[in-house]
Amino acid sequence: MVEFSRANAEAFIDEDDEEAGEEIESAPPLNIGDEREIHSSGLKKKLLKLGLGWETPEFGDEVTVHYVGSLRDGTKCVSTRDKGEPVTFKLGEEKVATGVDCGIVTMRKGEMALFTLPPRTGFGSADLDAVSSNSVVQFEVELVSWITVVDVCKDGGIIKKIMEKGELIGPPDDLDEVLVKYVVRLLDGVIVAKTPEHGVEFYIKDGHFCQALPKAIKTMRRGEKVNLIVQPQYAFVDGGKDPENGFPSIPPSSILSIDLELVSFKPVINVTGDLGVLKKIVKEGEGTLTANEGAAVTIRYTTKLEDGTLLEKRGFDGEDALKYTTDEEHVVAGLDKAVTTMKKGEHAIVTIKPDYGFGSTEVKRDLAMVPPCSTIVFEVEMLEFTKEKDPWEMNKHERIQVAQRKKEEGNLLFKNGKYQRAMTKYEKAVDYINEDGTFEDDDQRLVKSLRVSCWLNGAACCLKQNDFQEAIKQCSKVLEIESCNVKALYRRAQAFMETADLHLAELDIKKALEIDPQNREVKLIQRTLKQLQAESNKKDAKVYTTMFARLSNENSSAAKRLKVEAESKIEENVGEMNMP
Repeated sequence: MVEFSRANAEAFIDEDDEEAGEEIESAPPLNIGDEREIHSSGLKKKLLKLGLGWETPEFGDEVTVHYVGSLRDGTKCVSTRDKGEPVTFKLGEEKVATGVDCGIVTMRKGEMALFTLPPRTGFGSADLDAVSSNSVVQFEVELVSWITVVDVCKDGGIIKKIMEKGELIGPPDDLDEVLVKYVVRLLDGVIVAKTPEHGVEFYIKDGHFCQALPKAIKTMRRGEKVNLIVQPQYAFVDGGKDPENGFPSIPPSSILSIDLELVSFKPVINVTGDLGVLKKIVKEGEGTLTANEGAAVTIRYTTKLEDGTLLEKRGFDGEDALKYTTDEEHVVAGLDKAVTTMKKGEHAIVTIKPDYGFGSTEVKRDLAMVPPCSTIVFEVEMLEFTKEKDPWEMNKHERIQVAQRKKEEGNLLFKNGKYQRAMTKYEKAVDYINEDGTFEDDDQRLVKSLRVSCWLNGAACCLKQNDFQEAIKQCSKVLEIESCNVKALYRRAQAFMETADLHLAELDIKKALEIDPQNREVKLIQRTLKQLQAESNKKDAKVYTTMFARLSNENSSAAKRLKVEAESKIEENVGEMNMP
């Protein structure tokens, strides 16, 4: 598939042709000796020699080519082969002839092709000025190589030339730790900075040397080598940079040339989404499977404070590794969450903030005390795990049993005030029994009862956490299948009262009392509702009183103005009547 941009093909396309930028439908690859028109303008390509691989250059890339331009009768017009050296130029600038660039973007490395250009496109080179304007020109082109050129920030501030492509791993993200090597030069070739031979390691989010470096690294793959041309706005605009490590200073507003290699990087995963638990992968694990919540895992680890103080070790020096089931509070929440993302054999460093660690209390561990509000660092290796079965891996009776177990686990967590974790248990229980069609009549009643119980308990969790909208959703699920469920009406009314939807709360309470007139809890919130309605009415009355008073004052002022204007007019008229 070939794509022409307006900038590079405007002169090449007639007004009646397809718009620039439109993609040309793909066609079968050419065989040696085949010729095909590759654009409706009349540009033709004949394949003379197959190229390597499948990649082709793009407009903006730097290509190195040999070419021979001639007329159809064989008269040679221009040739790089006569000079013995290929030429290098930027695709899109039409250094050879108008239209040739559009042919080169279809070529692979090492390919040789003959392009036939229509008369109106075969010009643009000084070497062809003497050729008649109605001549058909042919170019035999060999694509020796090319360098991919990327405008990193899309403003010309950082131009990246890919000198050596990397592996299909990357690019790294902001949180990742990278190992890079680089040499920084001024445009006159003076070296002003250089990494040690082994390179330098840093987190992308922390930046390094100048702002161009992390921006470029985030576009690179592991092992990739590039040259960057960096304009001052992405380097050192005003003050330049003082001499450092034996290198000369960088003058203000200097343009820099940076040879950069991304040696490797360690992915850092934001496990909890709020930077509370960060997992840096030191060694990749096997395969694609990771442990999950409810998995039986075997791990070994060391725990330290940020200052390096060792807190505990498990699984080293002949000591048994830790075996436990995830999501059952055997370890701190942050480690548990990180472990559920790990593959077998994976080695990671997990940094855990206090909210996911030991909180604000002082805790004694095997080798040292953990001060309040401490960030802790685990170095963990996943030795083995057995995943908890997914619902689709179980038969219907197994699914019911798991749902019942998770509901009970949720109930225990609720009693201990761990409402968010309890909510998660209820949601998982429902996941195992959420398909009606798979259960027979004998099981349907039990399944329905389990779902209703989990939704009601989930609503209670939401009320405890002030998540009133979610509480309303949970209760509404119950009422869709049990419209007379008093507990669902009661809890939804509570949530409506908290969201100031007093009319909807009144409807739910009224219906609940119709079903169970003696329900004490419903009667209590009915009294609370009446108080809220009375307070709301008072507020409304005050607002309306103020509004009416303002309107009355405005009307009074308007009436006074009219009266004054009328009296003034009468006086003018009387004065006119009394005039001689």
